[in-house]
Amino acid sequence: MNATKTDTVRVWDPLVRFFHWSLVAGFTIAYFTGEDFITLHSWVGYFILVLIVIRIGWGFVGSRHARFSDFVYRPATIKQFLKDTLQAKAKRYLGHNPAGGAMVILLMLSILITGFTGVMVLGVEDQAGPMASWFVGSSDVWGDIAEETHEFFANFTVFLVLLHVTGVFIESLIHKENLVSSMISGFKQAKSVQ
Repeated sequence: MNATKTDTVRVWDPLVRFFHWSLVAGFTIAYFTGEDFITLHSWVGYFILVLIVIRIGWGFVGSRHARFSDFVYRPATIKQFLKDTLQAKAKRYLGHNPAGGAMVILLMLSILITGFTGVMVLGVEDQAGPMASWFVGSSDVWGDIAEETHEFFANFTVFLVLLHVTGVFIESLIHKENLVSSMISGFKQAKSVQ
């Protein structure tokens, strides 16, 4: 069965889609610019932090599937969903499934820590940015701690992204739907194709 327009439903609103793809582009740029292009790296980092703050707000007041209440599940539900996925019998969700919802939260936390520690590094080492005045005359230890934490969480975010992409691929196969396409168009099939 091929899905027609009448067989589809809008799931992802424009803000969620803009956030998602802007975050993909921003994080990629920030990750590969680093110390060589510190001005670009810093401005993209600020942009990412603004995106995250907007998305957190939208998680409380946004459309149905954008709200945290739609995709934050108890750990036991997430664990059962992962078990069911390994057996290729996981329930289909119109919005984020329990594992996808957990990944959204983990990615946002990891990126927030990456961004915050990046602003700290800029303040301590370059005496620049919004936190520069906090670290005037401070020990280099703060810079070292912030830099190590920043690099760890940037790399941890890459690990989470790889897990996320793997999960999207697996769920697309199990439920015979193109989840990447739905994050571009905003639409998903009303019912899965079996």
